[in-house]
Amino acid sequence: MKVISVIPARGGSKGIPLKNIVSLNGEPLISYTIEASNQSNVDETWVSTDSPEITSVALECGAKVIERPSDISKDTSQSEEALLHAARDSEFDVLVFIQPTSPLIKAKDINKGLEMMDKYDSVFSVTKEHWIPRWTMDVKPYEWEIDNRPMRQDKPETYIENGAFYITKRENLLESELRYSGKMGVVEIPLSRSFQIDTLEDLEFVEKLL
Repeated sequence: MKVISVIPARGGSKGIPLKNIVSLNGEPLISYTIEASNQSNVDETWVSTDSPEITSVALECGAKVIERPSDISKDTSQSEEALLHAARDSEFDVLVFIQPTSPLIKAKDINKGLEMMDKYDSVFSVTKEHWIPRWTMDVKPYEWEIDNRPMRQDKPETYIENGAFYITKRENLLESELRYSGKMGVVEIPLSRSFQIDTLEDLEFVEKLL
């Protein structure tokens, strides 16, 4: 079974310019996910990018590079477009889609997901969440009643899709055109390692964790 990882990393980012290679604790952000992939049971680590700067960093970090066409590198482009672009041009059995903004994942997380692929068509990372009262933006209770506030222990725990990685079989990806499909399983990651970097505040927070 051949396993590849694909890390989609566009050059455009409105929140943080060239976010995917911004310095995090002295290292490019994307280097953390490349390292996790290279240390895992993945056979090949690929970065899909439209950016010469990201290409240079990815190669220095030991990844291979897929040149991502401009028509699937827009602000509105979905990650699935990059995954399908890679899948149609490569021969492999299982794809690990890793978000470059998830620097706290470890090779053991990826390996745990890969070990589950004999039972599932797709596996993705999650974090467990206890019930907390949520409110809409116009300050109304979201899926609970203000005069009948439930106790936390009376509500079931749920999983949050933390976005760190997704694993799927190539045939399922090509057929469904989705990052996950078929029979799905999850890899639970603790809250302390579940954070994604989308803003400068996230960057500062994760740097403190590291």
